[in-house]
Parts: sequence; C-alpha cells; structure tokens
Amino acid sequence: MNRIVKSALLAGAAWGALSSYAVAQDAGASPGQADPQASQLGEIVVTARRREEALQDVPIAVTAVSGEALESRGAVDITELARSTPSLTLNSARGSNSTLISFIRGVGQQDPLWGFDPGVGLYIDDVYVARPQAAVLDIFDVERIEVLRGPQGTLYGRNTIGGAIKYVTRRIGDEPELELRSAYGSYNQFDAMASLSVPVNDRFGVSAAAARYLRDGFGENLNTGTQHYNKDVSAARLSAEWTPTDSLFFRLAGDWVQDNSNARHGHREAAPVLEDEYDTRAGAGDRNRVETRGLSLTGEWTVNDWLTLKSITAYRDGSTRGNIDFDNLPGPILDIPAQYDDDQFSQEFQALFEGDRWSGVAGLFYLDATASGAFDTVVGNFNLTTLTSGSVDTKSWSAFADVTYDLTDALSVSAGGRFTHDEKTGTVFRQQYLGIRSPLFGNPSAVPLGAPRTNYTDTREFEEFTPRVSVSYELSPDFTTYASWSRGFKSGGFDMRGDAVLYPDTVLGYDPETVETIEIGLKGTVFDRLSFATAIFDSSYEDQQITTQYPAGATVASVVDNVGSSSIRGWEFEGSLRVSDNLVINGMLSYIDAQFDEFLAYIPTGPLNTTCPTLPGCFVDVSDQRDFQNTPEWTGAISATWTHWFANGSQIAFTPSAAYRGDYQQFETPAPLLDQEAYWLYDASLVWTSANDRWTLGLHGKNLSDERYKTGGYNFPGAATGDSVSAFYGAPRTLTARVGLKF
Repeated sequence: MNRIVKSALLAGAAWGALSSYAVAQDAGASPGQADPQASQLGEIVVTARRREEALQDVPIAVTAVSGEALESRGAVDITELARSTPSLTLNSARGSNSTLISFIRGVGQQDPLWGFDPGVGLYIDDVYVARPQAAVLDIFDVERIEVLRGPQGTLYGRNTIGGAIKYVTRRIGDEPELELRSAYGSYNQFDAMASLSVPVNDRFGVSAAAARYLRDGFGENLNTGTQHYNKDVSAARLSAEWTPTDSLFFRLAGDWVQDNSNARHGHREAAPVLEDEYDTRAGAGDRNRVETRGLSLTGEWTVNDWLTLKSITAYRDGSTRGNIDFDNLPGPILDIPAQYDDDQFSQEFQALFEGDRWSGVAGLFYLDATASGAFDTVVGNFNLTTLTSGSVDTKSWSAFADVTYDLTDALSVSAGGRFTHDEKTGTVFRQQYLGIRSPLFGNPSAVPLGAPRTNYTDTREFEEFTPRVSVSYELSPDFTTYASWSRGFKSGGFDMRGDAVLYPDTVLGYDPETVETIEIGLKGTVFDRLSFATAIFDSSYEDQQITTQYPAGATVASVVDNVGSSSIRGWEFEGSLRVSDNLVINGMLSYIDAQFDEFLAYIPTGPLNTTCPTLPGCFVDVSDQRDFQNTPEWTGAISATWTHWFANGSQIAFTPSAAYRGDYQQFETPAPLLDQEAYWLYDASLVWTSANDRWTLGLHGKNLSDERYKTGGYNFPGAATGDSVSAFYGAPRTLTARVGLKF
C-alpha cells in the first residue's frame, strides 16, 4: 500500500508541475523561438485505434517508429525495437532464428509450442498472426511499426493482454518507384533487397519486394563442423491496389518467408563448458527449416462523409522442421527433434464513423485456426524416447466497438468493449519408446513402452467481455493528458506436453488469464523542441498461465496451470529533444515493479515435496520464491543524431546510441547459470544521403563493446539429463556497410 501511495504522490506532483507549465504557456508565457524542423507528436499519425489519429491525441501508450528511422539505425528485424521502446522485450526464441518471443510490461509468452497463445498480438497490416514462427519480421518495405503497450482487449482483442505490435507495409504511391539496397558486414553478412512500386494508371497499381539475408555463424558446431548462429533467410511481398471509384478501394497482398538457417542449439553452461559462447558440440542435427505464407484482401467503401466500411480477409499457414540439442554434447543425452504446422483463416468487418464531435469503430472478427506438431524427448542415458504429438483447433468470434465523444473542444471521453467467444479442441498424445528416437522421427525399430501416458481429445469454450474507458483532456494545444482503465484476456487451452500419469488433471486443460490496467499519461511538446510521452500504470494480473518443465525420472514433465495473481506497476518515458538544427537527442526510460501475490506451483511427489508426499503431488504457494521472467526492473536508451548539410545539398548523419537493460530471469524460478545480469549495448551509425535522396551510404556498428548477454535458455539439471543447462546469446559486435539507391 505504501508503494501505491508513493507512486500516486509522485505522479500527482509530476502531472501538476507539467500541467501548470502547459496552462502558463497557453496563457501567453514566452515559448521561445519556434523551430520549423522540430519533432512534434501532433505531426505523427498512427492507427492504434483502427482509425488515423495524431499520436498526441491517442489515449494509449504507443510508440511509433518509421521504416526510414529503423533503416537509418541499421536495424535488420523487429527485435531492434526492444533497444528503444519502453517496457518491451523482443527476442528470437530458444533454438530458432526467426521465431518471436515478446513481452510488454511483464506480460507475454516464452513458449512457442503449438497450442500456446502469445500474450502480445502481432499484426501485419491489420491481419492477426496467430503463431510466432517466422514472426521475427525483417525490416523491408515497411512504412512504420507501432507498439501498443497495455491490454488492447477492445479493438484488437485476441491475445493482446500485454499489448500489440503493428507492422504496417507501404502503400503504392502516385509515381513509379524502384529501390535497391545491399549490405556487407561482419561474419560475411550479405543482405540484398529490391522493391518496385508501379501505378499502372490512376486506378490500379502493383508492387513487389524481395529480400535475401545471408550470414556466417557467430560460432561453430565443433562436433559436425557446421556454422552455429548463422542466417539464411529469404522473404518476398506482392500487392495490388485497385480503386474502381472514388469511394471504393481494394488491396490484395501476399507475403512469404523461408528460414533455412541452421538449428541453434545454444551454449552449454554446466560442465563441460566451451570457451566461446556461440560454439556447441551438439549431435542432434543441424537441419532447420521454417516457412510461412500469407494472403490478404482488404476492401474499403466510403459510404458517405461520416461512414466507411472495411473488410479484411486473410489466410496464413506455416511449417517448421528442426532439432534442438538441450545437452549440447555429441551423444543423444537430451535431444529434441521437432515439427510444427499451422494454418489460420480470419475475417474482420469494420465500420468506421466520424462526425463533428464523435468518432469510432465497430466490427466483427472471426478466426479459424489449427496448430499441430510433434517432438521427441530423447534421453539417451536410459535408451528412452518420449513422443509428444497433438493439435489445437481454435474457432473464435468477437464483436467490438470503441467510440470517442468530444464533450468540449478540450475534453474527450472514450468507451469501448469486446465480447469474445473461443472454442478450442485439443488432442494430446504422449508415448514412451525403448530406443533412440520414435518411429515418427526415423527409428522404426523403437519399441512402445506400455500404454500411452497421455491420449485424449477434449473441447472447451471460453467467453469474456473486455471493456475500456478513457478520458482525455487537452491542457493546451501542445499538451494532452489522459486516464484509462482497460481489461484484456487470453483464453485457456490444453498443455501439449501434458503427462497424464505424472499429472492426471492435465486432461482438464487450463483456464483463461486476465489483466486489468489503470493508466495515466501525458503527451506534449515544449518550446517546439521537446516532444515527449510519459505514463504510469498499475496492472492486476489474474490466473496467469505458467509453463513449468522439470526432469521426472527418465523423461521431462510439463505442467501448465493458472498459478494465481500478481501486481505490475510501472512508469515509462520517451522523448525527442531538438537541441539545434543539427543535433537531436532521443531517449526512453521505463521502470517495472512486477510481483507475484500468489503462485501455486505443482510439485510432484518426491524428495522435494514434504508438504504432500502422497502421489501424484500437490500445489504449494511459492510466490516468495518466484519472479517475473523477461521483465527487467529498469530499461533505458539514449541516442544523439548530429546532421551536417553540405553545400551541394547532401547530408551526413552520425548517431551513437546506448541501451540499458537491468538484470532479469529467464524463467519464474531463479536459475543462476542462466539469469542475466544488467548490461549496456552500444551502437553507432554514420549515414550519408545525396541531395536528391537517391543515394544512401551507411556504416553501422552494433554491440560495439562486444557484450555477451543471454536471451533465453533451457534448464534441466541432473544426472539423467546430463546437466542440460544451455543458454542462447544475443549477437556479438558487428560492423555493416550499406548502400541504397532509389529511382
């Protein structure tokens, strides 16, 4: 309670001081000489609420970054956003080059196994991407990326209890455009991208973009001689836009990504340990292949001055084939060959309306998705393999609306809600075999060991209403403050790894989780030089879904349960200061205090369980022994861009930057060999642009101090599993030279 009171007092003092300043400035206090080149929030247009609005007017904590800004930093994919966005964690998943793990304000999902829903929703041009495979999107042909923090349960709804990431691609312009980019850098990095946009006539246009990303490995598999942490990715996008009349618009778009990078096995942290963090001695195999495809059709009909109808129809599918060697040794001590497949169809209808004092959106959403897969858990010390396979079919529909009404020229209120109905059918099969690998993964001689440990199909339905209300007040033309309350939910499901012998209740599945958040924010511009946004938030997290895996005899068991409740409080700030015509400083700082109030952990019967020694086990509140994963207390970043204009009109920009990330755990349970201490990352970019913006030359340095930091891990200590404690590391120091040409 003391913490809440202190936060409220500090927030009140800060808002009071800034509000007083805003009123004084609006009343005629000298604002200083306006700089026409200053960055202003009011000039940035976003679609965070499914309609175009100035960023300063949106009562949501949202960060918007243009594609050009990301390219100028030398960003290759969207994980770069975590270096400059408050309260955000974005990483490639354990064992994968292109599977996305995302957390916002402590809420997310680390486990990319089929059937587990993310806590942060990813959208490509308003199309929801249900699975994280191949979701580490590369930066090409992108107009901007928006990161919405906090529950987005009204307009986005599905699995956005932590927030949403919107990847917005470029529209076709009025003039033909051709852009070519290439790069060469450390570890024989070679990137090539080409995009072409052609308006055939005033009514029809087509565009295409393709990219190829190649890089040698940061390390080596010393057992097989192949590269480790390499990159081999191809991607393409096609679109066609048709405007048959002034009131009708259609866009057909397709995208494709194929990742043939070698499997990432991580680095063994328990003895024997290799000196180089990027090396391995894994023997499970280096083959890895991830492929996804998507097709969408968007239609817009401007019915009249106040009503626009919109339809978004989309289909996506993907497949993954790979291996992860948990023990990182040549023998099959703890190896995991795996395969995933998924497909999804979605349909969304929107009605966007706007009057003199009101605006809003209402709509319907439908999703029909299937995620399936299989993997072996090979425990070579016991000549034992456990095959796990299954699928989850999801049918979801929802109705939503969000309306804003201007009570006065300065005061606005917004209210919205979403009703969601989910139906999930889960099939789980778990069978043990004598032998190294099961018949499904290439060993027809494997002998079934007894009856299946899990073999069931079940269906569960979940319903939830998720409202949001907010009040926004324009203190002056340059300052806007808001307060909001919102609720988000993520539906329940079935544990695809569930072992019904060790945990019989796994057949019942797990329940939904919910987050309720109160947020107070302030956005503004000071002296036309400092643009900023700041917010404080307080979240109540209930029935959190936690996956716990632990060694159980000669196999690895899993439990997914609703562990209890937690409290998440924090503060965020981001801003841009134009010191002079030549110098701009950007920065962000965020603080998160996330604590479990109750954590009911399932403890199987055994030496560690003295509370309930009878089979099969019981739940114990261990909240004082658990902490949030992937949620550092403090994150921050600062960068400065100095620009010099030459007499011929060309310019050169130098941008050094530093990003800080406090210490954090990889899992809720502390793991000393895996948990990451606080660290800094230092980057720098030097970019020259010709007078006509046709040529661009850049030199980009990343992680210049060569910091070795962990982004994920597996923790299976013990003799049976060969002390399989392995970590995955972020990229080392790299230098990249880029060249771009536009026609």
